[in-house]
Amino acid sequence: MKKIVFIVLVVFFGFVGCQKTPYTNRSQLVLYSYDDEMNMGKTASNDILKKEKLSRDKKKIEMVKRVGQRLAKVANTNYRWEFNVIEKDILNAFCLPGGKVFIYEGIFKAAKNEDQLATVMSHEIAHALARHGVERMSMGQLASIGKLAIGEASGLSGNQAFDVAFGLGTQYGVMLPYSRSFEYEADEIGIYLMKRAGYDINEAVNFWNNMKAQKNGGEPMEFMSTHPADDNRIENIKRIIAKN
Repeated sequence: MKKIVFIVLVVFFGFVGCQKTPYTNRSQLVLYSYDDEMNMGKTASNDILKKEKLSRDKKKIEMVKRVGQRLAKVANTNYRWEFNVIEKDILNAFCLPGGKVFIYEGIFKAAKNEDQLATVMSHEIAHALARHGVERMSMGQLASIGKLAIGEASGLSGNQAFDVAFGLGTQYGVMLPYSRSFEYEADEIGIYLMKRAGYDINEAVNFWNNMKAQKNGGEPMEFMSTHPADDNRIENIKRIIAKN
């Protein structure tokens, strides 16, 4: 048992503080190499391209690629950036590890101009730059090791009630708050990228207000969500803009 706890501590303290996020300079836990990250992103991207139908709207495609290339230039990394538009009326966008960005056509309901599109795209690019995907995976690994150690120490390993309680505690007490902190961090890095690329950072507030209006109140309570409440996010973005 002591050996398991020792391993947990070695893993945790051996990696926390070894890496820093760009721009925000936060110490982070990442247990995956850049090569691992690139390979995972490429595999996931290939799977998505096989399953999803890409947009045929030339205007949207050209705008996404134009904005993406402009932001990628100031991001200044060796990621192999790719920008695709998915033909689905969904209010969403995401970036896979390694720089594979996907924008759903539905996002244009909230992105009324190129600066507003740059808001959501810089946010997704920021997730890749900060390596949030592999950081979340690393935290999941650490949580699994922690569960094993605590279960062994308490003699409750394999107990259903313990498994449920640990899972809920980890989800609501650790993983979801960290996910929300990743969102706030991506907002901050995204605003920085927007400004460097020459976009109007004030349009970020307009974009998120448009997102809020599109949702029409249909979102879970913040503590149950991986994303911040819209009002909290908008107020935080205003503070970030004021500092820039």
